Amino acid sequence: MRLLVADDEAPARDRLRRLLTELGHEVVAEAADGVHALALCRSRPVDVALLDIRMPGMNGLACAAALAELPEAPAVIFVTAHGEHALAAFEAHAVDYLLKPVRGDRLARALSRAKTLSRAQLAALAEPRPHLVATYRGGVQRIPIDEVLYLRAEQKYVLARHAGGEALLEESLRALEERFGDRFVRVHRNALVARDAVTGLAKDGTGTCFVRLRGIPDQLEVSRRHLPEIRAWVREG
Repeated sequence: MRLLVADDEAPARDRLRRLLTELGHEVVAEAADGVHALALCRSRPVDVALLDIRMPGMNGLACAAALAELPEAPAVIFVTAHGEHALAAFEAHAVDYLLKPVRGDRLARALSRAKTLSRAQLAALAEPRPHLVATYRGGVQRIPIDEVLYLRAEQKYVLARHAGGEALLEESLRALEERFGDRFVRVHRNALVARDAVTGLAKDGTGTCFVRLRGIPDQLEVSRRHLPEIRAWVREG
């Protein structure tokens, strides 16, 4: 693949270039800001642009938005020291979001994903689809909200159980309920379940009620406060 690296710090560009070379990829261009990166992508074929976010002049997010308008838009992978821009990065249709210092195996996975995505799939990233963002092991995971089965508060995090496993979110359960209340129903002060994931109710030997969920063995307790509402809702189908 033909790669472009954009970062305003020369040592960061050097390190990333070395990692890419070790992985067998070719860096065809380098830039210290978004304006130069955009000009380079306009002047030559680039398959993947690896962009820092905080750059002078045009930052990485603005550059990614401009790159998306090119007839042969490259896939974009953000490489940054700042995790707080993850949501904005994915809204800019990034393939992946890596946190510095970047590990070689994590970089390899991001490039592999960029390589396998077709132009149609890259274009589909631009379609608005509500999602959650979770930081994990030096990168960021984007989870489509329609794949989330339940959200459960655990100490200072919220655990999101989804079709592919679990992820920890830093957003509060209350904030998530405000954003996605039409998709989830509260069954307990510490848990929201996806309405279309509920298959029924169960009761244990102590009389405690639980919701059963599609495709997974997990059963979430329904509090006495919420039980009448949940029971009526389940009966109504």
